[in-house]
Amino acid sequence: MSQIATLDGSSVTNKHVKTSLKSRLPASAHTMFTAKAEKKLSFEAIAKELDRSEVAVAALFYGQARASEEDIQRLSKILGVDEGTLTKELAGFPDRGRTIDMPPKEPLIYRLFEIVQNYGYAYKAVLNEKFGDGIMSAISFSTKVEKETDKDGNNWAVITLRGKWYVQSSSSVGMALASRVSRGRGRSGIQIGTNMNPTLTYDVQATIHEILKYQLDPQTFYVETKSQYR
Repeated sequence: MSQIATLDGSSVTNKHVKTSLKSRLPASAHTMFTAKAEKKLSFEAIAKELDRSEVAVAALFYGQARASEEDIQRLSKILGVDEGTLTKELAGFPDRGRTIDMPPKEPLIYRLFEIVQNYGYAYKAVLNEKFGDGIMSAISFSTKVEKETDKDGNNWAVITLRGKWYVQSSSSVGMALASRVSRGRGRSGIQIGTNMNPTLTYDVQATIHEILKYQLDPQTFYVETKSQYR
């Protein structure tokens, strides 16, 4: 019998979702997990109906991804949940990252964290050699989980991470370093231009240095972001 992941572990399930996690999940998670458990649906089965990967579907259930109108329509039919209810609960933008404690306490999730601890710099070195200076996106990104069984009958978990590569350029850092410090209208602020490239992380770090450098008053400080499309 296949195992079905639920919120409370009451069904045939791996008990990986604790009570303390429930309070951090959106209302849609409770609605969808309840329906999923009642219908004894696996993420694999739902993914086939949504034409998405299993991990992408699971992310929708945990409130870590945004559902399209088509996703909501299909979920309503698959789960037997009123479309209006799902539309209301899945409206807006995900509040990502709240479900995970750092470092993670759940053993399986901790092992993933441990992989990055052990191999993080090794990944970085190899990626830099292959792609140059930059980062792998976690937004323009896809991932999947597969199961392999070797000739001795041992099961192996295969996790694939696929992210778009963004090259770090001196100009992106320079945007923050050359940011205009404005003291007009009785406020202090920094204006940042960005083309929505994930390397904005580096710009934010540079901006923090500017804040410290100019000792701007945090109570009257503002940051203005402009999008620049090239």
